Amino acid sequence: MEIKGFEYKAKQVCTRCVMDDTVQGITFDDNGVCTFCHIHDEIDTQYPLDDNADFRLQQIIDKIKNKGRKKKYDCIVGISGGKDSSYTLVKVVELGLRPLVVHFDNGWNSDYAVQNIKNLCKKLNLDLYTHVADWEEFKDLQKSFLYASVPDGEVPTDWAISSVLFKIAHEKKIKYIIGGNSFRTEGTTPLTWTYQDPKYINYIHKKFGNNKIKSFPIMSSFSFFYFSIIKRIKWIRILYYIPYNEQEAIDYLIKNYGWENYGGKHFESNYTKFFQSYILTRKFNIDKRKLHYSALIRSKQMTREDALEKIKLDPYIGGKDMIYYILKKLDLTEMDFEKIMNEPPKNFLNYSSYYNYIKKFKGIVLFLNKIGVVPHAVIQKYFKFNY
Repeated sequence: MEIKGFEYKAKQVCTRCVMDDTVQGITFDDNGVCTFCHIHDEIDTQYPLDDNADFRLQQIIDKIKNKGRKKKYDCIVGISGGKDSSYTLVKVVELGLRPLVVHFDNGWNSDYAVQNIKNLCKKLNLDLYTHVADWEEFKDLQKSFLYASVPDGEVPTDWAISSVLFKIAHEKKIKYIIGGNSFRTEGTTPLTWTYQDPKYINYIHKKFGNNKIKSFPIMSSFSFFYFSIIKRIKWIRILYYIPYNEQEAIDYLIKNYGWENYGGKHFESNYTKFFQSYILTRKFNIDKRKLHYSALIRSKQMTREDALEKIKLDPYIGGKDMIYYILKKLDLTEMDFEKIMNEPPKNFLNYSSYYNYIKKFKGIVLFLNKIGVVPHAVIQKYFKFNY
Protein backbone atom coordinates (compact mmCIF):
# COMPACT_ATOMS: atom_id res chain seq x y z
CA MET A 1 0.00 0.00 0.00
CA GLU A 2 1.28 3.42 -0.96
CA ILE A 3 1.29 6.12 1.71
CA LYS A 4 -0.23 9.27 0.27
CA GLY A 5 2.00 12.30 0.44
CA PHE A 6 1.43 15.33 2.64
CA GLU A 7 1.43 18.86 1.27
CA TYR A 8 0.83 22.14 3.08
CA LYS A 9 -1.64 24.17 1.03
CA ALA A 10 -2.72 27.75 1.64
CA LYS A 11 -2.84 31.01 -0.30
CA GLN A 12 -3.71 33.42 2.51
CA VAL A 13 -2.73 32.90 6.15
CA CYS A 14 -3.95 34.99 9.06
CA THR A 15 -1.39 37.62 10.08
CA ARG A 16 -1.96 36.88 13.77
CA CYS A 17 -2.36 33.06 13.88
CA VAL A 18 -1.95 30.25 11.30
CA MET A 19 -5.56 29.67 10.25
CA ASP A 20 -5.83 30.06 6.49
CA ASP A 21 -8.10 30.21 3.46
CA THR A 22 -8.44 26.42 3.21
CA VAL A 23 -11.20 26.83 5.83
CA GLN A 24 -14.61 27.29 4.22
CA GLY A 25 -16.28 30.53 5.32
CA ILE A 26 -13.19 32.16 6.82
CA THR A 27 -12.72 35.90 6.30
CA PHE A 28 -9.88 38.33 7.02
CA ASP A 29 -10.18 41.93 8.16
CA ASP A 30 -8.22 44.86 6.68
CA ASN A 31 -5.21 43.86 8.80
CA GLY A 32 -5.33 40.26 7.60
CA VAL A 33 -6.62 38.95 10.94
CA CYS A 34 -9.00 36.00 10.59
CA THR A 35 -12.51 35.32 11.89
CA PHE A 36 -11.20 32.81 14.43
CA CYS A 37 -8.99 35.38 16.12
CA HIS A 38 -11.99 37.67 16.50
CA ILE A 39 -14.04 34.77 17.91
CA HIS A 40 -11.24 34.08 20.40
CA ASP A 41 -11.23 37.72 21.50
CA GLU A 42 -15.00 37.72 22.00
CA ILE A 43 -14.93 34.57 24.13
CA ASP A 44 -11.92 35.92 26.01
CA THR A 45 -13.94 39.03 26.83
CA GLN A 46 -16.76 36.84 28.14
CA TYR A 47 -14.37 34.77 30.29
CA PRO A 48 -11.59 37.23 31.21
CA LEU A 49 -8.66 36.18 33.37
CA ASP A 50 -8.72 39.47 35.25
CA ASP A 51 -8.55 40.34 38.95
CA ASN A 52 -12.08 38.99 39.46
CA ALA A 53 -11.49 35.62 37.76
CA ASP A 54 -10.85 33.79 41.05
CA PHE A 55 -14.04 35.24 42.54
CA ARG A 56 -16.14 34.14 39.55
CA LEU A 57 -14.64 30.65 39.69
CA GLN A 58 -15.29 30.40 43.44
CA GLN A 59 -18.93 31.33 42.89
CA ILE A 60 -19.25 28.39 40.50
CA ILE A 61 -17.49 26.02 42.89
CA ASP A 62 -19.78 27.12 45.74
CA LYS A 63 -22.87 26.43 43.61
CA ILE A 64 -21.60 22.95 42.72
CA LYS A 65 -20.86 22.18 46.38
CA ASN A 66 -24.26 23.49 47.47
CA LYS A 67 -26.15 21.36 44.91
CA GLY A 68 -24.09 18.33 45.86
CA ARG A 69 -24.60 18.49 49.61
CA LYS A 70 -25.41 15.12 51.22
CA LYS A 71 -24.53 13.36 47.96
CA LYS A 72 -21.57 11.07 47.36
CA TYR A 73 -20.57 13.08 44.29
CA ASP A 74 -21.18 16.75 43.53
CA CYS A 75 -20.07 16.63 39.89
CA ILE A 76 -19.00 14.39 37.04
CA VAL A 77 -15.70 14.75 35.23
CA GLY A 78 -15.32 13.06 31.87
CA ILE A 79 -11.80 11.77 31.26
CA SER A 80 -10.00 10.44 28.20
CA GLY A 81 -6.49 10.14 29.61
CA GLY A 82 -5.41 13.21 27.62
CA LYS A 83 -3.76 16.27 29.11
CA ASP A 84 -6.80 18.58 29.14
CA SER A 85 -9.20 16.20 30.88
CA SER A 86 -6.46 14.90 33.20
CA TYR A 87 -5.46 18.38 34.33
CA THR A 88 -9.12 19.35 34.69
CA LEU A 89 -9.68 16.39 37.01
CA VAL A 90 -6.70 17.38 39.16
CA LYS A 91 -7.90 21.00 39.41
CA VAL A 92 -11.44 19.90 40.29
CA VAL A 93 -10.09 17.92 43.25
CA GLU A 94 -7.78 20.76 44.29
CA LEU A 95 -10.80 23.09 44.27
CA GLY A 96 -12.46 20.87 46.86
CA LEU A 97 -15.04 19.10 44.68
CA ARG A 98 -16.02 15.41 44.89
CA PRO A 99 -16.24 14.11 41.32
CA LEU A 100 -17.33 10.81 39.87
CA VAL A 101 -14.87 10.11 37.05
CA VAL A 102 -16.51 8.82 33.86
CA HIS A 103 -14.72 7.33 30.87
CA PHE A 104 -16.19 6.19 27.55
CA ASP A 105 -14.27 3.25 26.09
CA ASN A 106 -14.88 2.99 22.35
CA GLY A 107 -12.20 0.35 21.78
CA TRP A 108 -9.43 2.70 20.63
CA ASN A 109 -7.67 3.64 23.87
CA SER A 110 -3.90 3.81 23.71
CA ASP A 111 -1.92 2.17 26.51
CA TYR A 112 -0.92 5.68 27.61
CA ALA A 113 -4.56 6.71 28.06
CA VAL A 114 -5.47 3.61 30.08
CA GLN A 115 -2.50 3.98 32.42
CA ASN A 116 -2.99 7.72 32.86
CA ILE A 117 -6.60 7.23 33.92
CA LYS A 118 -5.68 4.46 36.37
CA ASN A 119 -2.84 6.50 37.92
CA LEU A 120 -4.95 9.61 38.37
CA CYS A 121 -7.92 7.85 39.95
CA LYS A 122 -5.67 5.86 42.28
CA LYS A 123 -3.60 8.83 43.45
CA LEU A 124 -6.65 11.09 43.81
CA ASN A 125 -8.66 8.29 45.47
CA LEU A 126 -11.58 8.70 43.08
CA ASP A 127 -14.25 6.32 41.80
CA LEU A 128 -14.11 5.54 38.08
CA TYR A 129 -17.09 4.53 35.98
CA THR A 130 -16.19 3.20 32.53
CA HIS A 131 -18.89 2.79 29.91
CA VAL A 132 -17.70 0.20 27.39
CA ALA A 133 -19.31 0.33 23.95
CA ASP A 134 -20.01 -2.88 22.07
CA TRP A 135 -17.15 -3.00 19.60
CA GLU A 136 -19.16 -4.32 16.64
CA GLU A 137 -21.74 -1.57 17.07
CA PHE A 138 -19.23 1.22 17.46
CA LYS A 139 -17.09 -0.06 14.60
CA ASP A 140 -20.15 -0.02 12.35
CA LEU A 141 -20.91 3.57 13.34
CA GLN A 142 -17.34 4.73 12.69
CA LYS A 143 -17.22 2.99 9.32
CA SER A 144 -20.50 4.62 8.29
CA PHE A 145 -18.84 8.04 8.67
CA LEU A 146 -15.89 6.88 6.59
CA TYR A 147 -18.21 5.66 3.84
CA ALA A 148 -20.13 8.95 4.01
CA SER A 149 -16.88 10.68 2.99
CA VAL A 150 -17.18 13.39 5.65
CA PRO A 151 -14.43 14.79 7.92
CA ASP A 152 -16.53 14.06 11.02
CA GLY A 153 -14.89 10.76 11.93
CA GLU A 154 -14.60 11.75 15.60
CA VAL A 155 -18.24 12.79 15.93
CA PRO A 156 -19.53 9.31 16.93
CA THR A 157 -17.14 9.35 19.89
CA ASP A 158 -17.79 12.99 20.84
CA TRP A 159 -21.57 12.63 20.83
CA ALA A 160 -21.44 9.28 22.62
CA ILE A 161 -19.28 10.79 25.37
CA SER A 162 -21.73 13.65 25.89
CA SER A 163 -24.64 11.20 25.83
CA VAL A 164 -23.06 8.96 28.47
CA LEU A 165 -22.12 11.88 30.73
CA PHE A 166 -25.65 13.30 30.68
CA LYS A 167 -27.16 9.83 31.20
CA ILE A 168 -24.98 9.08 34.25
CA ALA A 169 -25.53 12.56 35.69
CA HIS A 170 -29.30 12.09 35.38
CA GLU A 171 -29.25 8.61 36.92
CA LYS A 172 -27.18 9.74 39.90
CA LYS A 173 -28.95 13.10 40.27
CA ILE A 174 -25.73 15.05 39.73
CA LYS A 175 -26.30 18.58 38.45
CA TYR A 176 -22.87 19.46 37.06
CA ILE A 177 -20.68 17.94 34.35
CA ILE A 178 -17.19 19.39 34.14
CA GLY A 179 -15.38 19.20 30.81
CA GLY A 180 -11.76 19.78 29.91
CA ASN A 181 -12.30 22.13 26.98
CA SER A 182 -10.21 25.29 26.66
CA PHE A 183 -10.65 27.76 23.81
CA ARG A 184 -7.27 29.22 24.76
CA THR A 185 -5.46 26.01 23.74
CA GLU A 186 -7.93 24.36 21.35
CA GLY A 187 -9.54 27.16 19.39
CA THR A 188 -12.99 27.06 17.75
CA THR A 189 -13.47 24.29 15.21
CA PRO A 190 -15.14 25.21 11.88
CA LEU A 191 -18.44 23.39 11.33
CA THR A 192 -17.21 22.07 7.99
CA TRP A 193 -14.37 20.36 9.89
CA THR A 194 -16.49 18.90 12.68
CA TYR A 195 -20.27 18.99 12.82
CA GLN A 196 -22.59 17.04 15.12
CA ASP A 197 -26.24 16.72 15.94
CA PRO A 198 -28.34 13.58 16.57
CA LYS A 199 -30.28 13.80 13.31
CA TYR A 200 -27.05 13.96 11.33
CA ILE A 201 -25.46 11.05 13.20
CA ASN A 202 -28.52 8.84 12.87
CA TYR A 203 -28.94 9.70 9.19
CA ILE A 204 -25.34 8.80 8.36
CA HIS A 205 -25.55 5.55 10.31
CA LYS A 206 -28.88 4.55 8.75
CA LYS A 207 -27.60 5.28 5.25
CA PHE A 208 -24.17 3.64 5.51
CA GLY A 209 -24.26 1.39 8.58
CA ASN A 210 -25.68 -2.08 9.27
CA ASN A 211 -25.95 -2.67 13.03
CA LYS A 212 -28.36 -1.21 15.57
CA ILE A 213 -26.88 0.79 18.45
CA LYS A 214 -27.81 -0.75 21.80
CA SER A 215 -24.70 -0.57 24.00
CA PHE A 216 -24.45 3.22 24.29
CA PRO A 217 -26.90 6.10 23.87
CA ILE A 218 -27.07 8.44 20.90
CA MET A 219 -28.68 11.33 22.75
CA SER A 220 -31.67 12.81 20.93
CA SER A 221 -32.39 16.53 20.81
CA PHE A 222 -35.33 15.94 23.13
CA SER A 223 -33.06 14.17 25.64
CA PHE A 224 -30.51 16.99 25.44
CA PHE A 225 -33.14 19.62 26.20
CA TYR A 226 -34.69 17.43 28.91
CA PHE A 227 -31.33 16.99 30.66
CA SER A 228 -30.27 20.61 30.19
CA ILE A 229 -33.49 22.56 30.73
CA ILE A 230 -35.89 20.35 32.68
CA LYS A 231 -33.34 18.55 34.88
CA ARG A 232 -30.97 21.56 34.80
CA ILE A 233 -27.78 19.58 34.36
CA LYS A 234 -25.09 22.14 33.51
CA TRP A 235 -21.85 21.68 31.62
CA ILE A 236 -19.00 23.68 33.15
CA ARG A 237 -15.68 24.38 31.45
CA ILE A 238 -13.37 24.99 34.39
CA LEU A 239 -10.34 25.78 32.22
CA TYR A 240 -12.14 28.87 30.92
CA TYR A 241 -11.79 30.39 34.39
CA ILE A 242 -8.15 29.66 35.22
CA PRO A 243 -4.80 30.42 33.57
CA TYR A 244 -4.05 27.25 31.61
CA ASN A 245 -0.58 26.80 30.17
CA GLU A 246 -0.48 23.53 28.28
CA GLN A 247 3.20 22.71 28.79
CA GLU A 248 3.10 23.65 32.46
CA ALA A 249 0.07 21.38 32.89
CA ILE A 250 1.91 18.48 31.24
CA ASP A 251 4.95 18.99 33.45
CA TYR A 252 2.73 19.15 36.55
CA LEU A 253 0.92 15.92 35.63
CA ILE A 254 4.16 14.07 34.90
CA LYS A 255 5.84 15.20 38.11
CA ASN A 256 2.93 14.60 40.49
CA TYR A 257 0.83 11.84 38.94
CA GLY A 258 3.13 9.70 36.80
CA TRP A 259 1.26 10.90 33.72
CA GLU A 260 2.73 9.87 30.35
CA ASN A 261 2.73 12.10 27.29
CA TYR A 262 1.28 10.47 24.15
CA GLY A 263 2.29 13.11 21.58
CA GLY A 264 -0.13 15.24 19.55
CA LYS A 265 -3.43 16.84 20.49
CA HIS A 266 -6.05 14.14 21.28
CA PHE A 267 -3.61 11.38 20.30
CA GLU A 268 -4.56 9.43 23.44
CA SER A 269 -6.89 7.58 21.03
CA ASN A 270 -5.25 5.40 18.37
CA TYR A 271 -8.07 6.13 15.94
CA THR A 272 -7.93 9.89 16.51
CA LYS A 273 -4.17 9.80 16.00
CA PHE A 274 -4.60 8.12 12.61
CA PHE A 275 -7.73 9.91 11.48
CA GLN A 276 -6.46 13.42 12.21
CA SER A 277 -2.90 12.97 11.00
CA TYR A 278 -3.57 10.88 7.89
CA ILE A 279 -7.17 10.87 6.62
CA LEU A 280 -7.98 14.51 7.38
CA THR A 281 -4.72 15.89 6.00
CA ARG A 282 -4.65 13.73 2.85
CA LYS A 283 -8.28 13.55 1.84
CA PHE A 284 -9.82 16.77 3.16
CA ASN A 285 -6.81 19.14 3.37
CA ILE A 286 -7.76 19.66 7.03
CA ASP A 287 -4.94 20.01 9.51
CA LYS A 288 -6.24 20.37 13.06
CA ARG A 289 -2.80 21.41 14.25
CA LYS A 290 -3.69 24.83 12.81
CA LEU A 291 -6.51 25.13 15.36
CA HIS A 292 -4.29 24.04 18.23
CA TYR A 293 -1.27 26.12 17.29
CA SER A 294 -3.39 29.19 16.54
CA ALA A 295 -5.00 29.01 19.96
CA LEU A 296 -1.57 28.68 21.58
CA ILE A 297 -0.31 31.68 19.59
CA ARG A 298 -3.22 33.82 20.77
CA SER A 299 -2.62 32.78 24.38
CA LYS A 300 1.12 33.46 23.98
CA GLN A 301 2.18 29.85 24.49
CA MET A 302 3.72 29.48 21.02
CA THR A 303 5.19 31.87 18.49
CA ARG A 304 3.61 32.23 15.06
CA GLU A 305 7.01 31.60 13.47
CA ASP A 306 7.38 28.22 15.21
CA ALA A 307 3.82 27.26 14.29
CA LEU A 308 4.35 28.11 10.60
CA GLU A 309 7.40 25.86 10.50
CA LYS A 310 5.70 22.98 12.32
CA ILE A 311 2.62 22.84 10.11
CA LYS A 312 4.85 22.33 7.07
CA LEU A 313 5.94 19.00 8.56
CA ASP A 314 3.93 15.84 7.97
CA PRO A 315 1.93 15.04 11.14
CA TYR A 316 1.64 11.36 10.20
CA ILE A 317 4.43 9.17 11.56
CA GLY A 318 2.72 5.77 11.74
CA GLY A 319 3.98 4.33 8.44
CA LYS A 320 2.26 1.37 6.79
CA ASP A 321 2.05 -0.56 10.06
CA MET A 322 -0.41 1.93 11.52
CA ILE A 323 -2.57 1.81 8.39
CA TYR A 324 -2.68 -1.99 8.45
CA TYR A 325 -3.53 -1.95 12.17
CA ILE A 326 -6.46 0.44 11.63
CA LEU A 327 -7.77 -1.50 8.63
CA LYS A 328 -7.59 -4.84 10.42
CA LYS A 329 -9.40 -3.48 13.47
CA LEU A 330 -12.14 -1.96 11.29
CA ASP A 331 -12.39 -5.05 9.02
CA LEU A 332 -11.52 -3.00 5.96
CA THR A 333 -9.49 -4.24 2.99
CA GLU A 334 -6.84 -2.15 1.27
CA MET A 335 -9.27 -1.81 -1.64
CA ASP A 336 -11.99 -0.56 0.73
CA PHE A 337 -9.63 2.03 2.14
CA GLU A 338 -8.43 3.21 -1.25
CA LYS A 339 -12.05 3.68 -2.29
CA ILE A 340 -12.74 5.69 0.89
CA MET A 341 -9.70 7.88 0.32
CA ASN A 342 -10.54 8.48 -3.35
CA GLU A 343 -14.23 9.24 -2.80
CA PRO A 344 -14.93 12.98 -3.36
CA PRO A 345 -14.93 14.86 -0.04
CA LYS A 346 -18.29 15.85 1.40
CA ASN A 347 -19.46 17.46 4.63
CA PHE A 348 -22.58 17.75 6.78
CA LEU A 349 -24.25 20.03 4.22
CA ASN A 350 -24.57 17.00 1.91
CA TYR A 351 -26.70 15.11 4.41
CA SER A 352 -29.78 15.57 6.57
CA SER A 353 -29.26 17.43 9.86
CA TYR A 354 -30.75 20.08 12.14
CA TYR A 355 -28.44 22.76 10.76
CA ASN A 356 -31.10 24.69 8.83
CA TYR A 357 -33.43 24.64 11.85
CA ILE A 358 -30.64 25.98 14.06
CA LYS A 359 -30.05 28.84 11.63
CA LYS A 360 -33.78 29.49 11.29
CA PHE A 361 -34.45 29.59 15.01
CA LYS A 362 -31.46 31.71 15.91
CA GLY A 363 -33.38 33.55 18.63
CA ILE A 364 -34.06 30.34 20.56
CA VAL A 365 -30.44 29.26 20.25
CA LEU A 366 -29.29 32.65 21.55
CA PHE A 367 -31.66 32.28 24.51
CA LEU A 368 -30.21 28.85 25.25
CA ASN A 369 -26.77 30.44 25.19
CA LYS A 370 -27.94 33.12 27.62
CA ILE A 371 -29.11 30.53 30.17
CA GLY A 372 -25.92 28.50 29.78
CA VAL A 373 -27.23 25.53 27.78
CA VAL A 374 -25.38 26.32 24.54
CA PRO A 375 -21.75 27.50 24.87
CA HIS A 376 -20.62 30.81 23.38
CA ALA A 377 -18.20 29.09 20.98
CA VAL A 378 -21.11 27.26 19.34
CA ILE A 379 -22.94 30.54 18.77
CA GLN A 380 -19.86 32.00 17.14
CA LYS A 381 -19.23 29.22 14.63
CA TYR A 382 -22.91 28.80 13.71
CA PHE A 383 -23.64 32.45 13.06
CA LYS A 384 -20.27 33.98 12.10
CA PHE A 385 -19.83 31.97 8.91
CA ASN A 386 -21.59 31.48 5.58
CA TYR A 387 -21.28 27.77 4.88
